[in-house]
Amino acid sequence: MRIRSAATAVLAATALTAPLLAAAPASAAPRHQGGLHLGFIQYDSPGRDTSARASVNGEWVNIHNSSGSPIQLKGYKLKDNTNYTYTFGSYKIGAGKTVKVRTGKGTNASGVRYWGRGWHVWNNTTDKARLIKPNGSQLDSCSWTTRDQGSKNCH
Repeated sequence: MRIRSAATAVLAATALTAPLLAAAPASAAPRHQGGLHLGFIQYDSPGRDTSARASVNGEWVNIHNSSGSPIQLKGYKLKDNTNYTYTFGSYKIGAGKTVKVRTGKGTNASGVRYWGRGWHVWNNTTDKARLIKPNGSQLDSCSWTTRDQGSKNCH
């Protein structure tokens, strides 16, 4: 008898809460359910900001493809608040993969692209990274302030 009462109570509780779960607002869904989005951003290079290659490349932005298919990034742009802009050439990001865009100079390779700048782009105090589609519409953005302490996880 006791087992039946417990089972009945569980069924009753499920019946009462199921409509509440179904009525959850769309904003409760994860921010990125598929496609491209900004991931981790290291906006404040470790140490003192200098024009040394290691210092400038200490700033970077990860762009993640959370879809199940590769995406061609040609024409996509990465911008900051002052409109410094990196434009992707032909580069295909695999399904579930990440590409790191380093601010400084280097040799492009699989999983890493270099902006080619000789000085830092991302402001250490407050800034916003924007991922722009080739048609000019904004796909994603991520902003930070000094309280984020040099890096920001934008997932």
